[in-house]
Amino acid sequence: MCGIVGCICKRDATRVLLRGLARLEYRGYDSAGVAVLSADGEIAVRRRVGKLIHLQDALEREPIGGTTGIGHTRWATHGGVSEQNAHPHLCYEGNLAVIHNGIIENYATLKAELRARGRVFRSETDTEVLAFLIAEARHTHTSLRAAVVAALTHVQGAYALVVIDRREPETLVCARNQSPLVIGLRDGEAYLASDVPALLEYTRDVIFLKDEEVAELGPGHVALFTLAGQPVAPAVTRIQWDLHQAEKSGYAHFMLKEIHEQPRVLTETLLGRIGTGTEPLCTDGGEPLITPARAARLQRVVLVACGTSWHAGLVAAFWFEALAGLPVQVDYASELRYRRAPLGPDTLVVAVSQSGETADTLAAVKEARRRGAHCLAVVNAVGSSLTRETDGVLYTRAGPEIGVASTKAFTTQLAALLLLAASLGRTRGREAERAAALLAALRGIAEPVQRAIAAEPAIQEAAARLAPHNDFLYLGRGVNYPVALEGALKLKEISYIHAEGYPAGEMKHGPIALIDAGFPVVCIATPGAVYEKMLSNLEEVKARRGRIVVVAAQGDTRVGGLADTVLPVPEVPEELSPIVNVVPLQLLAYHIALGRGCDIDQPRNLAKSVTVE
Repeated sequence: MCGIVGCICKRDATRVLLRGLARLEYRGYDSAGVAVLSADGEIAVRRRVGKLIHLQDALEREPIGGTTGIGHTRWATHGGVSEQNAHPHLCYEGNLAVIHNGIIENYATLKAELRARGRVFRSETDTEVLAFLIAEARHTHTSLRAAVVAALTHVQGAYALVVIDRREPETLVCARNQSPLVIGLRDGEAYLASDVPALLEYTRDVIFLKDEEVAELGPGHVALFTLAGQPVAPAVTRIQWDLHQAEKSGYAHFMLKEIHEQPRVLTETLLGRIGTGTEPLCTDGGEPLITPARAARLQRVVLVACGTSWHAGLVAAFWFEALAGLPVQVDYASELRYRRAPLGPDTLVVAVSQSGETADTLAAVKEARRRGAHCLAVVNAVGSSLTRETDGVLYTRAGPEIGVASTKAFTTQLAALLLLAASLGRTRGREAERAAALLAALRGIAEPVQRAIAAEPAIQEAAARLAPHNDFLYLGRGVNYPVALEGALKLKEISYIHAEGYPAGEMKHGPIALIDAGFPVVCIATPGAVYEKMLSNLEEVKARRGRIVVVAAQGDTRVGGLADTVLPVPEVPEELSPIVNVVPLQLLAYHIALGRGCDIDQPRNLAKSVTVE
């Protein structure tokens, strides 16, 4: 999710790069840098930690003259936040520079091989490995493009890669696999970026690079090839957005953009982590999250979180119980930190957080570690405080989430927690077949999530009918009860409508008193062990003339005969259904808030990360 910009132009490259990176600041980053082919034929690099202003100040003090260059804003994955880990990275000879988005899964193996040849690395990143690989290939290939292709034959993982070489001063070579790159051309100039906003100042005619394609850019022209060397005819797209819209890739709000990003980021969460289903789940550094010896000693699991992350923990409790055979407790961090809950070496504490900076979660983890518990983090933000307070980290890889109401962070947390539960169960020798079946289904979860998003027009119509109401009840059972809580929270957060989530079995213990003619009740009734029970709840709401909105499997006629509105989703295994079922509830909340004229990305009184108690 980092920002990439490159140019071969007739103007000052550093100015172009800085302006382009500024257009991509919404993506989030913790360091920035540029590499420019200077007038003396060398590659000059400037890198700084923090915001772009620090890099801009450095370039004002030490300017670089040149018209070909690359720039990058980094959101740390491999290696901490430091100037030496910031991009661009030079090869060991200084002849070429590389910027890269994505994750090279086999970088540790490649790094070891290069070290064995005497190569000395200056950073902790997987990107520097790419720079060294290309430099090695350059010794036996006459063109930069050929060297890049040769190097990529050794690489496993996701990448958006851009390279400049001082021996080919009017050439940029880029390649893509599962990470976006966009190319723009104008008279005698060529530009590229990780997203359209960085290009619109110079051109609206762009080429979206596809997976496993390589592009060679020169002044005003581009040649495309597959990794196998077959030429590809460029498909030029005319962009209609203005710059303000394009910062959100054409979406009206970051929240909507992030809902639509979920199929892609779920794929990134799972990348390299499922394998055959028998390997231990490891940190990005390659260390097992839970050793067999520790797993054997565990007596229980405590999931600790706040807000949306707490809802993810509630879902995950079902998985840890079913797959690992351990009793599970799900706690609000703000409550656990003040309780004298029994925590010790036989307890696994899993802290779940998007930002990794939530004050209550950090305090709860510190207390748990003080009492001897083994603590793991499921977190999105690399290098955040929570990663330093825990014994192991499983990154969700959702990329920066800008909308205050969390969406893609929730679904990627669910995916990561299921991986963790399955791995723990496997390590403990339990439910191997069931875990393998779930992981196989999880591998393809992006497709049903995409199909759920495709129902947005119908959800938008339902939202228009529901927007005037000021009270909602959300009902779910079993693994989808937490999804009802999450759906209600999304509606509260961005539309300011009072909404309550309840386990459907509790409806007759109080909430049923709220239901009268026209009262909106949002139910989750997808196939599973509690499906018939949910139908009974729908009958009870219908008898009181409540307005029934149901998340149901596509083509379910039984639900369709009871509901006023059906929000259709593809059918998936019941255990995985929360990842899919939450999507229409996110979209429903979004379109209701939009209809009420609310500030969706920055709702009143809320912050993206609660860093104080």
